Amino acid sequence: MNPVSRPLNLLGQHEYHGAPFPLALEVTANSLEDACAWITENATDLDAQAAAHGAVLLRGLPLATPEEFDAAVSAFGFPNFSYADSLSNAYRLNYTPRVFSANEAPPEVTIFLHHEMAQTPIYPSKLFFFCQTAPTTGGATPISRSDILWQRLTEQHPGFAEDCKTKGLKYSNVMPAEADKASGMGRSWQNTFSADTREAAQDRMTELDYTWEWQPNGDLRATTPVLPAVRDLGDGRASFFNQLIAAFNGWKDTRNDPAKAITFGDGSPLYPKDVAAASALADDCTFDLPWQAGDLALVDNYTAMHGRRTFTGTRKVLASLVAA
Repeated sequence: MNPVSRPLNLLGQHEYHGAPFPLALEVTANSLEDACAWITENATDLDAQAAAHGAVLLRGLPLATPEEFDAAVSAFGFPNFSYADSLSNAYRLNYTPRVFSANEAPPEVTIFLHHEMAQTPIYPSKLFFFCQTAPTTGGATPISRSDILWQRLTEQHPGFAEDCKTKGLKYSNVMPAEADKASGMGRSWQNTFSADTREAAQDRMTELDYTWEWQPNGDLRATTPVLPAVRDLGDGRASFFNQLIAAFNGWKDTRNDPAKAITFGDGSPLYPKDVAAASALADDCTFDLPWQAGDLALVDNYTAMHGRRTFTGTRKVLASLVAA
């Protein structure tokens, strides 16, 4: 029997402009081969639905391993964006060239809402999540409609919105000399910049227009060039495309102070009341994806932010990124 899909209603599902967020589909397929054939046949439509809705959840696919997740992602035919090629500050584990852990931070650590790698000049257009093992409690992936957030921010806090749009943002992060697995942002500078020496790291940062400061213990403080805080989606919408909320609220570990993690592009500070207002609006636009083993989600990185709730038990959610 050919795979069959039908709309799936999720408890608490949002609705914007008459469309659900996220779009959820239950897919019945007898084999991985059949599932991949269905994905290939519907890839263009699923991509368009993710852009319109922000995210698409596929439930019921016969997926249980990183390799099967890789096969499903490959069936979409999208170009791969590897973790090795990224400038992500998160420590992750690779399973295949396409598949890696979403984040290795301890379960008590909250990953705040963000657009994937928007704190760097290089970022993916889309991302996939796959739930191999659902946690005992908690552990949802919150997703937030950044286009709706931006619309409301411009209406309710126009001064802050204008500053974000015109000034842009700069991010500063202290990277460890060795990977810090206890941090949500513990990737080493060697791994981040694919560099074995300080000189090679500096060459890479020069290419990217970063500035830097070496720390006495061998850690590296790297500061980005001015990056946009808002993205034109090309269809009359714009999104609050950045890592402002995550950097200001969550870039905290033994090396990093969130108060020093982000400024406007001209170096002027962000005020807590403005960030709190943006965070509250983002929370209003947020739906918690309730993971079940085998779930696959396609998130449009330009339209929707994501994060991670704290959890108990074993949680294994894997990710794969799509190049722009």
